Amino acid sequence: MGIFTGIIVYLMIYWLVLFWVLPWGNTPTGTTDGGKTVASAPINPRIVKKFLITGVLSLVVWGVVFYLIENQAVDFYQYAQDMHAEDMAK
Repeated sequence: MGIFTGIIVYLMIYWLVLFWVLPWGNTPTGTTDGGKTVASAPINPRIVKKFLITGVLSLVVWGVVFYLIENQAVDFYQYAQDMHAEDMAK
């Protein structure tokens, strides 16, 4: 995996993990603040902590993906060639 591909894969994993981590520990206010906030807005979103957790979890997942690709446990190139051959046969 090249550097550019590794960065793109990490960013995709980061984005997915972020949406998995964002709802953790949120408690809605349950009331509106004179129309300034909605009742479902979290009391304390702890967004910086969630970004840090997302970064660490993404790095772990990226490490597993990197290991699988570099050790050819999963041969994505062969899958791509097979799909291309299947498309050309149609």
